[in-house]
Amino acid sequence: MFQGRSFTKEIDFTQNELNYLIDFAIHLKQLKKQRIPHEYLKGQSICLIFEKTSTRTRAAFSVAASDLGATADYFGASDMQMGKKESIEDTAKILGSMYDGIQFRGYKQSDVEALATHAGVPVWNGLTDEWHPTQMIADFMTLKENFNRLSGLNLVYCGDGRNNVANSLMITSAILGVNYTVASPKELFPDSDLVELAQSYAKKSGATITLTEDIKQAVTNADAIYTDVWVSMGEEALFDQRIKQLMPYQVTQELFDLANEDAIFLHCLPAYHDTLTNIGQEIASKYNITEMEVTDEVFRSDYAKQFDQGENRLHSIKAIMAATNGNLFIKQLD
Repeated sequence: MFQGRSFTKEIDFTQNELNYLIDFAIHLKQLKKQRIPHEYLKGQSICLIFEKTSTRTRAAFSVAASDLGATADYFGASDMQMGKKESIEDTAKILGSMYDGIQFRGYKQSDVEALATHAGVPVWNGLTDEWHPTQMIADFMTLKENFNRLSGLNLVYCGDGRNNVANSLMITSAILGVNYTVASPKELFPDSDLVELAQSYAKKSGATITLTEDIKQAVTNADAIYTDVWVSMGEEALFDQRIKQLMPYQVTQELFDLANEDAIFLHCLPAYHDTLTNIGQEIASKYNITEMEVTDEVFRSDYAKQFDQGENRLHSIKAIMAATNGNLFIKQLD
C-alpha cells in the first residue's frame, strides 16, 4: 500500500495513512529506546540532496538510514549539476538507477515533484519553499504523545501564516481533524487557495480552520501553540519589516496563561529566543530586542516540547522511509 510511493506533500496520503505513519513512528521510537534492531532497509542505499542547509533533517535522515540498515550519501548544493548542466529529469533517472530512495531539501516544490516523477524510486521532501511534509509526521506525533489523541485538539500557529511550515500544519490539521488557527497580520494570512483546500478536508474530518489577527482570542483554550522563525531561509532582507509586523504575535508566558492548563509549546527550530547566536546578536544590536518569535522564558519552560519534537524527526522519517521502501506488510487502511 505504501511501497514505492513518494512523499512530496501532505496530500499524498490519506487521513488513515498519515495516522498510520504517526503510530508507526511512535512504535519505532520505542524500538530505538529498547535497542531492538529494525533494519527494514538492510542493504539499501539512500541519496540525500540538500540545496539548503540543515541540522535536524540531515541528522534524522542519516541516522534513520543507519538504524534501518541502509547507507546514506550526502550531496550539497555544490556537489551536483542538477538544474544547471543537467536537467532534473536526467538527474532523477541516473540517481534512481543507483539509489533505492532519494531525499530532497531545496527551494522549488516542482523540483522535488519532478524527481518523484522520473526517479522510479521513492522521493521524500525534506523541505521546499511551499511544503514541509516530513516535519508534519514529527509534529503530530509529538501532539499524540502528549495528548494520546489528535482529533479535536486545538492547534494555534502564531506568526507568518503563509510560510511552508504553516501551510503544512494547516493542511495536515484539516486532514487529521485537528482544529487549526492562524494568528497573524492579515497580510500574512495563508494563500486563499490553500485555505479553500484545507476547508475541503476539514469538512470531512470535522476540523475547523480559523484565520484571525486577534492573538489573545486565538490562543484561548489552545492545546498547543506553535511558532516558527519570522524570516525564512532566503528572506533575510525582510527582518526589519517582519519584526514590525510580528512582534505583537510573539509567544509569551502571558499568552500561555490563556491556553489550556496542559497546553504545550512547539517550534520546528532553529529559534531566535536569546542572543547566543550570531544572528541573535545582530538583531539585538540593530533592533534592541533579545527575543523574536518566542521568549526565552517560554522556550525553556517545562511545557516547551520543541526538543522532543526535534528528536521525533528521526523516528518519523524512519517510519516514512520504512513504510514506503521496506516491503512491509501493511493492511489496506482505506
